[in-house]
Amino acid sequence: MNNPNIKLKQHNNLPTKKQVNTVGHWIMLSPSSVQMKKLPYAEILMKRRGQLACKDTDTEAMEVDLANALSSHVVYACIEENIAPFDLLTLARKMIAAQGKQKAERLGIVLCGFEHKRAELVAEAIIAAACAMAAEMPNYKSDRPSSPVLRRLELYGIKVGHGFKRTMAEAEGNALARFLSMLPPNELTPGNYVRRIRKLARENKWKLTFYDIKALHKKKAGAFLAVVQGSTEKDAGIVRLQYTPNSPGPKGKIALVGKGICYDTGGTNLKPAKFMYGMHEDMQGSAVALGTFLALTRMQVNFPIECWLAVAVNHIGPKAYKPNDVIKASDGTSIEIVHTDAEGRMVLADTLAMASLQKPKLIIDYATLTGACVYSIGTAYSGVFTNREKFHPTLIQAG
Repeated sequence: MNNPNIKLKQHNNLPTKKQVNTVGHWIMLSPSSVQMKKLPYAEILMKRRGQLACKDTDTEAMEVDLANALSSHVVYACIEENIAPFDLLTLARKMIAAQGKQKAERLGIVLCGFEHKRAELVAEAIIAAACAMAAEMPNYKSDRPSSPVLRRLELYGIKVGHGFKRTMAEAEGNALARFLSMLPPNELTPGNYVRRIRKLARENKWKLTFYDIKALHKKKAGAFLAVVQGSTEKDAGIVRLQYTPNSPGPKGKIALVGKGICYDTGGTNLKPAKFMYGMHEDMQGSAVALGTFLALTRMQVNFPIECWLAVAVNHIGPKAYKPNDVIKASDGTSIEIVHTDAEGRMVLADTLAMASLQKPKLIIDYATLTGACVYSIGTAYSGVFTNREKFHPTLIQAG
């Protein structure tokens, strides 16, 4: 998996015209056209804005080529100081995409006139978008486009001591989740998925425990085993990863749990054709859990974390579980099967029960669990719920 490999250099001051002339690609932002006048080549940028009859602030990215030796391509915008986070991220994506079309290998980013905290948030958005573009994703097309080439960012107008370590770590976790989610189901089988996880564990010095079918029988994990009994390949199982900090802090252990159904046919209650397409994405909960786990590892957080992944396939076949079956989960709870396309909550039942035995302070469960969420609130929102009401504001803000 190719994660973003971008080097970031910070400069507290704005670039001079001479510095601008040494880099072929730039992104420039200011909170107003008044502040924009302080930028190198401001007269050219202002003239372009006048041609487009722009307002003093907007969220549209504009482009201009400078008349220097490199014909430096500049993407710039004036934005409101209190721009909403979603709008800021959308603008960052557009600006980075414009430079991506130019095959930028080295990119200058200039922030002019922002209050320091706001400048830091704007920089985070641009850096995150740059890392997202630079991450190489699976590509199976016969006529493949050239790979991303962005490798270096030069940030002007702000310098912070943390070096955007968290932003870069989140970008790497994001790239991992996206990469895994894009793999086709004949490639990301449960067995292959676990092999990829083992490789990541070795690279990051995570402790890995894999509970295979035999081990889960010993644990009487009937909910998980019911789902996988229709598979001819006995490669499913529950993965437990452990991160231990070098210098533990006062916080308790956190458990991340992810649904990893590599393909979901619906089982005996077979899905209609139009709902079958894209069901290789039913493992995205586990991809997000694993990406989050990687990001927290990169940040070297001072609290222990466990990552539990329920890796399986919901197959159809003569041995597949069926409605009216009654099974027993590992904690002794008996379950009557009503609909076999509820396989996610089945595999997660045993995974959550096993994770809870380790007595974490907090469990965060990621799952593409039910279409009812989309029916209820559409695709512009994500659904979240918790049995700890005090967490709702934090979860909403994080989203």
